[in-house]
Amino acid sequence: MARWFRSEPMEYISLIVNEDAAHDCLADLGKSGVIQFTDLNPDLTPFQRRYVSFVKRCDELERKLRFFAGECEKFELALEPAGTIDSFLDTPASAGTDDRTGAQLLESMEVELEGYESQLRELNSYSEKLTTEYNEKVELQEVLEKARRFFMTDAPRLAVSELTTGGRDNASPDDRTDNLLEAEGGATARDMDMRFSSITGVVSTEEKARFERMIFRATRGNCYVRFAPIKQPITDPESGYLIEKCVFIVFYKSLSIETKLKKICDAFDAHRYSLPDMDDAPAVDRMLTENAQELVDSRTVLLKNQDTRFRLCQMLSKSTEKWTWLVLREKSIYHSLNQFKSDVSGMLRGEGWVIADCVENVRDAVNKAHANMDMAMPSLVDHVPQPWPTPPTHFMTNKFTYGYQEFVNTYGIPRYREANPALFTAATFPFLFGVMYGDIGHGLFLFTAGLYLIYNEKKNEESRLGEMAQGMHGGRYMIVMMGFFAIYAGCIYNDMFSLGLNVFGSRWEFEGQAENAVEENAVATQIGEYGSSESVYPFGLDPMWHVSTNELLFFNSFKMKLSVIFGIIQMFAGTCLKGCNAIYFGEKLDFFFEFLPMIAFASSLFVYMVVLIFMKWSINWNSRMLSATCLDPDGDTWGTTDYDGEWIVCDQSGDGTCTPWGYSCSGYDDTVAKCPLDFGGTGDGCQPPNLITTLINIALQPGSVDEPIYEGQPGIQNILLLIAFGSVPILLLAKPYLLSRQHQSQGQQIAHHVEGDEEEGEFDEDEGDDHGFGEILIHQAIETIEFVLGMVSNTASYLRLWALSLAHSELATVFWEKAMLSTLNINWFAAYLGFGVFAGVTFGVLLMMDVLECFLHALRLHWVEFQNKFFYADGVRFSPYSFKQVIKDSQA
Repeated sequence: MARWFRSEPMEYISLIVNEDAAHDCLADLGKSGVIQFTDLNPDLTPFQRRYVSFVKRCDELERKLRFFAGECEKFELALEPAGTIDSFLDTPASAGTDDRTGAQLLESMEVELEGYESQLRELNSYSEKLTTEYNEKVELQEVLEKARRFFMTDAPRLAVSELTTGGRDNASPDDRTDNLLEAEGGATARDMDMRFSSITGVVSTEEKARFERMIFRATRGNCYVRFAPIKQPITDPESGYLIEKCVFIVFYKSLSIETKLKKICDAFDAHRYSLPDMDDAPAVDRMLTENAQELVDSRTVLLKNQDTRFRLCQMLSKSTEKWTWLVLREKSIYHSLNQFKSDVSGMLRGEGWVIADCVENVRDAVNKAHANMDMAMPSLVDHVPQPWPTPPTHFMTNKFTYGYQEFVNTYGIPRYREANPALFTAATFPFLFGVMYGDIGHGLFLFTAGLYLIYNEKKNEESRLGEMAQGMHGGRYMIVMMGFFAIYAGCIYNDMFSLGLNVFGSRWEFEGQAENAVEENAVATQIGEYGSSESVYPFGLDPMWHVSTNELLFFNSFKMKLSVIFGIIQMFAGTCLKGCNAIYFGEKLDFFFEFLPMIAFASSLFVYMVVLIFMKWSINWNSRMLSATCLDPDGDTWGTTDYDGEWIVCDQSGDGTCTPWGYSCSGYDDTVAKCPLDFGGTGDGCQPPNLITTLINIALQPGSVDEPIYEGQPGIQNILLLIAFGSVPILLLAKPYLLSRQHQSQGQQIAHHVEGDEEEGEFDEDEGDDHGFGEILIHQAIETIEFVLGMVSNTASYLRLWALSLAHSELATVFWEKAMLSTLNINWFAAYLGFGVFAGVTFGVLLMMDVLECFLHALRLHWVEFQNKFFYADGVRFSPYSFKQVIKDSQA
């Protein structure tokens, strides 16, 4: 964990390699993943780089492999995994230890993949052509069948309808005209003249309504359209999707209408088919028979083509992922080589950051690659003298720490060698989550879910997960810890599905409790002596609080104070980490004039608040309040063990009553007179104070404490207030003033000296000094205001621990009472339904939504309240040259 506290030390090195051995050198370095190269050719565009042709070849290979993967997906063939990334990198082909060079490997892959691509594209082209021909025959068959059915059924029915209509109009004068035409022998000519033309074809079902509407508008209703759906969907030859289509037949009686209809059919991509005369039944049957035979032949050829494509894709699916990883490896090698500079012919020079502990590994890898190539020219791995660029930040993580480190990196990268917030987040984040989510039952569900993810971690690592599943897999140990601390906090609250567990036996008892005859508003009494071990519940809160009427008042007070304590401790720890950073980096000004004033301000007000809370908890207020109470020396309450001091009987000169310490009461005495502590204020130390009022009065009424806890409290609070107020000017002014003095002494201020004009030069220098000091002062003022106001607002922000915990427990109580308790006394079926409702809302609200809510609030407390005390989050992430990371990124 000490190594995790600060990032790994880095060294900036120069790498000089022979051009022929450069590929093998980077192949070995890519396996180790410990070096981050710097681009030495920033002035060159990507197309001017030395190895751009190799990168383009890799891009072309990637395109072909994506094409293979897409074709396999069409057949629903999953790509066979190439094993784990580590095992892949250990094979000779990927490790660069085979006899083939990088250029030879690319050339062999290009030849092989080109052959497969051309073969597959030829099959696809042939398949598209066959599918088109097959679809045309299917559509023609449907058109013939639907048209014949129309002329056999609908046409005679329409003819009968016309005859019926004509019979009703026999008395019209037009009939006599028709009979004259028929008498002149014009009946046949009239029949031919009244015969309608037709267009038949197939159109998409989605376009049916628009197609019909367009025909009606274009022909102004002077046509007759009929549709018949095709039951079997037809495959689109281009996309491969199934499309619902229908047969249409349009009757019209004009050449101009025919022209419009053909244009409309073309616009809607409707296929038109020419049909024989439907009155010629033998010709229609012959055409149906011939088309059916051709349809069978086309389907046979199409299935054969599909089988050939399937077998080819099945073979490609076994190697596509391995080929993809090989291409990614080669592409990353040549991309890194493009960052090298060719200072000397035949040699390449690169620079980059290396983890300090791995410098020797880099040197060994380079020397090994040159030795394998029998190079006479030695390689060189040497340190680059400072000044260096900004070192990147890198932390060594494992399965447990990875999730917490990514948790911090999402907000920002720590500076190089800065204190790592993830070390503390690993403990405080699940703990604060547990404080808000505290419930034994709900936490057990979360804990079990985390254990299940850990149990299946090997299976999940080898499979491709979705974005959400991958995130849960990465945070599986975090989920376990969140569940554990939720259970722990639930034990402290003694809360399990809103019910208290009487595991160790309650230390409180109501009158008539044994006979189940407890009256409403009854007061519970302790079964043991106050302060003794018999009166304290062994672990957590006493379950009797869950059935008391003042339950909410007690839990609110307890959880609110607990939230403030946790918040101030975490913020104070964050401020201390700022001091640790200042000491580590040797920044004396930051330590003495930022860290120490911050500590003084935080301690004098907020840490003091925590001290008061613990003091109030630790004092026996029963004894203190009893010491200021007038009692009858002859009564039953005299001499009880509730008073810690010695019982003294007074002279009873007043009303006959005495305080336990021997003061004679007159009946008109106030608390100050009866209290033996003499701490001042209205309570004189014998009454429990309201801490909120006490803390507010520190600033609003200095020197005045209404209900003191200890002797000399007003004076101590005045001193603390002076320390707090005095630390603010130091925090604001000391560092800017000293920095400006340092700049003046070192001659680093910006000044404009004009030759021959000394007065003007002096004026410009003063202006530059003021400008430099002003900038520093503004920056320091922002930091001072942010810290001072942030301590107040952030302390209030930690009250979300209390609010979320209260909301969780109250929701659980409502679900239990409304869904379960209200149905238990009805009947078994109602209880069964009630349990279903209870389980459903518990899972949906408390186990899903509330987990996310508590997670986000705990996240905010770390990002805003804790980390802003010391964390700048402007570091540079270490991005090593690593094959493993490249392959992982490609799978994301």
